[in-house]
Amino acid sequence: MSAHDSAVTRWLRTAPPVLFALYGGLAGFGAYSAMYAFRKPFTAASYEHIANWPFAIDFKVALVIAQVAGYALSKVIGIKIVSEMPPARRAVGILTLIGVAELALVGFATLPAVVGIAALFLNGLMLGMIWGLVFGFLEGRRLSEVLGAMLCASFILSSGLVKSAGEALILSGWASERWMPAATGLAFTPLLLLAVWALAQLPPPDARDEAERAPRVPMGRDQRARLFATYAPSLIALIGVYVMLTALRDFRDNFAAEIWRELGFAGEAGIFTVSELPVAVVVLVSMGMLIRVRDNRAAVFWNLALIALGFALLGLATAAFQFGLIGPVAWMIVIGAGLYFAYTPFNALLFDRLMATASVAGNAGFLIYVADACGYVGSVALLLFRSFAHVSLDWSNFLCAVCYGACGLGLAGTAFGALAFRHTVDAQERALEP
Repeated sequence: MSAHDSAVTRWLRTAPPVLFALYGGLAGFGAYSAMYAFRKPFTAASYEHIANWPFAIDFKVALVIAQVAGYALSKVIGIKIVSEMPPARRAVGILTLIGVAELALVGFATLPAVVGIAALFLNGLMLGMIWGLVFGFLEGRRLSEVLGAMLCASFILSSGLVKSAGEALILSGWASERWMPAATGLAFTPLLLLAVWALAQLPPPDARDEAERAPRVPMGRDQRARLFATYAPSLIALIGVYVMLTALRDFRDNFAAEIWRELGFAGEAGIFTVSELPVAVVVLVSMGMLIRVRDNRAAVFWNLALIALGFALLGLATAAFQFGLIGPVAWMIVIGAGLYFAYTPFNALLFDRLMATASVAGNAGFLIYVADACGYVGSVALLLFRSFAHVSLDWSNFLCAVCYGACGLGLAGTAFGALAFRHTVDAQERALEP
C-alpha cells in the first residue's frame, strides 16, 4: 500500500468483491460509453445534401471509411503503445486522446466537406487506443469476467444510446448535422471525466489476483514475439474469425440508420437504444457467468463456445427473418445478440484467460490490439467492397448475405482455433512432465 493512495483506493483494497466489481465495472462502462459519444453519433445523420462535395462516393460512406481507417491505424500503433503503457499514465492518455478527438469533430463542423473527411480520420486515429487503456485498469483480476462484461456492455448499448442522443439533437433543432457529433461529445464530457477519475482510483491486482490470473506487466518486443509465436496457429485462425466479426459489427453499427429506415422505422430515434438494450443484458449475464470457471484453460474453451453460439445465431436468425418466422425488430435483436456473443470475448475475456495460461509475462492489451488491427482492416475492406463492387443489394439484404457468410466461415474458423489451442497447451503440458 502506498502512502499516496487516495481514500477511495484504500477503501477499494478491502471492499467486498460485489462492491469492488460494481465500482470498477461501472467506472469502465462509464468511461467507454462516454468515448462512444465522440465516435459514433455522426452515423445517425444521413448527410444527403452536402454542398461542394466533388466525389462520386456518398459523403457519409466516405466519412465512415475515413474514421474506420483512422481507427484501424490506431490499432496498429496501439500494439506497441497499449502493451507498453505504464499504469500511471493511462488516465492522462485517455483524456488527451479524447480531447484531440473532440477538436477533430469541431473541425468537421467548421471546415469544408473535403477537409471534414480528414477530421474524421484524425478522430478515429485518436479513439482507437481507448479500449486497451480502459481495459488495462480491469484485467488480471479474479473479478475480470464481471468487470470485462460490464465494460463490454458499454459498446453494445452505448452505440445505440449516443446515436439516439445525436438524432434527438438534430430532430429538436439544437444542432445541425455537422455540429451534432461535437455537441454530443461535449454533452458526455462530465461522465468521461468522472469515470476516468474513478478508474484511476482502482488499486492494482493483489497477490491472489496474480496467483490465479498471472501478473500483468508492460510487454517489450521480444515478449510480444514470443507470445504470438507460441500460439500462432490458434491466434491466426481466431484473428481471421475476428476480422469477419469486426467487419459485420461495424457495417451493422455504422449503417443502422439506413437499415432501420429500410425496415420501416425511419425517424424513430429510440429504436437504436431499444434494439440494443436486451442484447447488452443477455451478453452481460453470459460473460459474467464465466467467473465461475476457475481453470483458465477451461475458460478459454468456454469463451470459444460462446463465439460459436454467436455465429450460429447469426445464420439461424437471418433464415428465420427471411422465411417470415420473426419480424425485423426481433431479427435485429437476435443477430445483435449473436454478433456480440461472438465479438465480445475477443475484446476482453478470451485474451485475459489466454494470458493467464501463457508462460510469457505480459498483458491482454497486446493480443487485443493485434486482433483489432486486423479486424478494422477487414471493416475497411467490407465498406470499400460495398461501395465500389457494384453490389446491387440494399442495406438490409446485404446485411443478410454477410450474416450467412460469417456464420459458415466463423464456425469453421472457431473450431480450428480451438483445436490448435488445445494442441499447443497439451504440448506445453507434455514438455513439463518429468
